[in-house]
Amino acid sequence: MTVPKIHLKGVSKRFGPKVVLDGVDLDIMPGESVVIIGGSGSGKSVTLKCILGLLTPDAGEIEIDGESVVGIGPRARERINAKIGMLFQGAALFDSLTVWENAAFGLIAGKGMSRREAKEIALEKLALVGLDEKFAMMSPADLSGGMRKRVGLARAIAIEPEIIFFDEPTTGIDPIMGDIINELIVKCTEETGATTLTITHDMASARKISDRIAMLYKGKIVWAGPT
Repeated sequence: MTVPKIHLKGVSKRFGPKVVLDGVDLDIMPGESVVIIGGSGSGKSVTLKCILGLLTPDAGEIEIDGESVVGIGPRARERINAKIGMLFQGAALFDSLTVWENAAFGLIAGKGMSRREAKEIALEKLALVGLDEKFAMMSPADLSGGMRKRVGLARAIAIEPEIIFFDEPTTGIDPIMGDIINELIVKCTEETGATTLTITHDMASARKISDRIAMLYKGKIVWAGPT
């Protein structure tokens, strides 16, 4: 029997009187692309933050590769999170770093790779998302929103992650660029063979990038099935 890459059972989280997650159950299998949909405030981001260890659930279990990750120490968490790449909603690039340094950040800061070696990989990943060398020395401030998302995607895949999280990948960019980002996500996940979890309320995006869709409503997964 295959062990799920990510396993959530009975995950609950409240903030004061507000119950955000109320017993979330979800299994994501190796190599699968799952999208969680739901309205604003339905708990999509809180679910991601619980898996990443940024928030601790009040109840329930979360496992990655069969290993429980709730309440683990910082060193174990670092080891687990080293398997994970992340594309943040606003791309979350460092303004003080060039485009290539942003793409190489996980390699240099996380894996202690030399700048020369990291730059080589960063340029390769930037090329994969359609940004050639002329962009490498630019500052994120000189890029459009869609371009910044591409740099964020290059950074997410540069560490060769086993799992990639996409947080609202098409929010804040025009539909044409959104479609390009969707195509890139599909291409990059196929090339890396990563397991992906995306949260979005963009239905066109959800259809394009997922094998399976789960709907979060009132703190529970009310439906999950093939796209």
